[in-house]
Amino acid sequence: MREKVLVAAELFAEFGLDATKMEDVAAATGVPKATLYYYFEGKEDILAFLFVHVLDQLGRAVGGALRTGGTAAERLRAVVCAHLGVIESFPAASRALQFDLGRAARSPMIAARTEAAFVEPVGALLVEGARDGSLRPVAHPRLVATAILGAVTTTGLNALTPAAKRPLERVADDLATFVLSGVAA
Repeated sequence: MREKVLVAAELFAEFGLDATKMEDVAAATGVPKATLYYYFEGKEDILAFLFVHVLDQLGRAVGGALRTGGTAAERLRAVVCAHLGVIESFPAASRALQFDLGRAARSPMIAARTEAAFVEPVGALLVEGARDGSLRPVAHPRLVATAILGAVTTTGLNALTPAAKRPLERVADDLATFVLSGVAA
């Protein structure tokens, strides 16, 4: 049943949380409103579920990219590509996350999931890259990791939309080159 709710991402991405009603979610998902309320406290809970779903996917993708081997710079490039892959796989949920970013940032659960899925592992990768010489040292790895998260998310949402669709590999190469030139040794 929860997978059916992924369809609601389109509503949140287009209209935002405030303008989306539970009736809209019920109509879009084909799940009766009463059933939605059985599984979720309300539309905020559904939006949080969508965010957690995307962040869990991101965490798995980043983890896989970090295990690819190579220098920290090579793995950072793989992380950028993996993150863009998640955006491409879940475009509506990713747009919804960006649309309600302020609300998501105030949620301790979403902030913790973001930290665990991306900021912490990429921050550690930046430190490792300074040690292996493939990345230059940065004074605040967590802050730089957060900046990379924002850059990848914003670029992915703009470059991987159906209207401006570019091949993921080209977007990843352009963005990874940009990111790495900012932190390269």
